[in-house]
Amino acid sequence: MRRILALFALVATVLAAGCQRESSGPVELTLQRFFGACDAEYGGSVDVSAAEGECGIITTLVNRFNAQNRDIHVKVNVVYWPGYDQLSAELAAGDPPDLVTMHQSVISDYSQRGLIAPLDAGLRSVGVDPAGFTPAARAGVMRGGRVYALPFDNWAMLWHVNLNLFRTAGLVRDGKPLMPHNPEELLAQARQFTHATGKPYLIQSMVNEPSAYARNLFTFLLQQDAGFFADPRHIKLQTPQAHRILQLFKQLYDEGLTTKNQDYTAATAAFLNGQGGVYLVGTWMIGAFDQAARQPGSPLAGGYAVVPYPQLYPARDATYADGHSWVVPTAQRSPQKTRAIFRLLRFLKDNDFAWSRTGHLPAYSAVIASARWRALPHRGDIAKLVDTAAPLAPGVQRQFLIQQIISEEMESAITGQKPIDTALADAERRVNDVLFNLL
Repeated sequence: MRRILALFALVATVLAAGCQRESSGPVELTLQRFFGACDAEYGGSVDVSAAEGECGIITTLVNRFNAQNRDIHVKVNVVYWPGYDQLSAELAAGDPPDLVTMHQSVISDYSQRGLIAPLDAGLRSVGVDPAGFTPAARAGVMRGGRVYALPFDNWAMLWHVNLNLFRTAGLVRDGKPLMPHNPEELLAQARQFTHATGKPYLIQSMVNEPSAYARNLFTFLLQQDAGFFADPRHIKLQTPQAHRILQLFKQLYDEGLTTKNQDYTAATAAFLNGQGGVYLVGTWMIGAFDQAARQPGSPLAGGYAVVPYPQLYPARDATYADGHSWVVPTAQRSPQKTRAIFRLLRFLKDNDFAWSRTGHLPAYSAVIASARWRALPHRGDIAKLVDTAAPLAPGVQRQFLIQQIISEEMESAITGQKPIDTALADAERRVNDVLFNLL
């Protein structure tokens, strides 16, 4: 009898606690993100139009949501980029956050194990229609016909150009930088640039860089229609197409047409200080470089341009792309909390233009078609990425690790530590070992 009474007491306590969670105070959501921390500057700001940069804009967006939705409180957990080790540990402990930033290239790792929830019904409940996603965003977040994330943007590596140095080298026409149309033109323009300016044509982050080499390879393999991922479990890199890309970058390296031994910080500083012609880095730097170009005395003053990677191979104009998105880790949640999550997702979708001021491509066709987006600096010059941006096949898992392996082997070949064919064979074997051993 005593046990029965104790059981009734426990049930009553649980039910009372559940009713309390549903009815008292604002619903608390935990949002886990990267993009850095900047509370000292933006911790109290709700003026999204005045915010700058990834951290400033996302911090201000969350502040505004909290200010406009008093029945919900979003608690932000900032993680060290990219944060997936922490997310995996939280999932294993059964205590995941409610909403998480996730690269679209990583979604397959979590969706195929049921660790993130499909969002179709929830998005419909708040009026978000996947038909409004751009083609690149749709490809990035859909798996097996289901939507596993709310897309926030697409990003790609770009050619950021010091137009002042390009003018010195005679590589400007009608105010635009001259871009090469094949590998031979690229080498010729790079030699012309270095001869005229005494500086390397390319600035690259080559030290402690786990992905830049691989992104270059993916872009120029896509341009050759190389079919290097014929299926998501096998990569093929021992090909003439891959060989000619490594040969091109090795020649740029051997002839001193690119910077060497620079990490990300050093390469970014080199471009800002006018130490080279073209910096290979992503969409997220457009705002910072445009701001530098507006400062008198800056090496970029009045002389900054940005364009997608040039099409060097005739088969297809394409640039490897990824994207940021929002996923909901699988967990038991109250209906009240679930409704709050989708209200926040709708808010983030409605503010995609504000996020696009970072330089990333909007994830929604209506934003890209809008006059206000095209009026932002340089957006018209990169707009074609809407059609040419291309992710890897959606089912490819461990894409971050694959990029790291390929970059290590490419670096070995480009710097002369391995023959090109040996590096490609090693990269192919190591990647296929990873994919073979997936659970």
